[in-house]
Amino acid sequence: MKNNIDLALTVAEKQHLREQKISLKILSGYAIDEIASILQASPERAKELHALHEFQSIPSLGVGFAKELILQGYFSIEQLRGKEAVELFDAYEKHCCCWADPCVEDSYRLLVHYIEHKDGSKRWWDFSKDRKAYRAAYGFPADRPETAWYETDQYPKAKAHRKG
Repeated sequence: MKNNIDLALTVAEKQHLREQKISLKILSGYAIDEIASILQASPERAKELHALHEFQSIPSLGVGFAKELILQGYFSIEQLRGKEAVELFDAYEKHCCCWADPCVEDSYRLLVHYIEHKDGSKRWWDFSKDRKAYRAAYGFPADRPETAWYETDQYPKAKAHRKG
């Protein structure tokens, strides 16, 4: 189990944990309705926290990737079971309305590999060769967004660097 799981708890949620003497590691063992009760949070927030933990438990995947899965409507590994990495990545780009850094596609490949094999020895960069071979053979969808991730307002440092 990873030691650096970030649940992005609010100050109030952290206070509820302290008051009840519950650690973050123990919190992950509770059911969603119990998390809601412990943190005095909505069922939706408890579901999100549970998903943040579950997704970040996969080696090499961080809080940003976990949050993006949640924004796309995924709250469990089971919801992702049986999906193809390319399908997930292409949907991610459409969701973001921009094309993503190639390492993001590698992360989707890692996610699917982990779900299928429970192999925690791989990291996202282990899938770069497979991604490159796939894209060389099949390319990208015709309706792929035209704007690059670093050209969006989400990444002002990259945008400023290009102008500079």
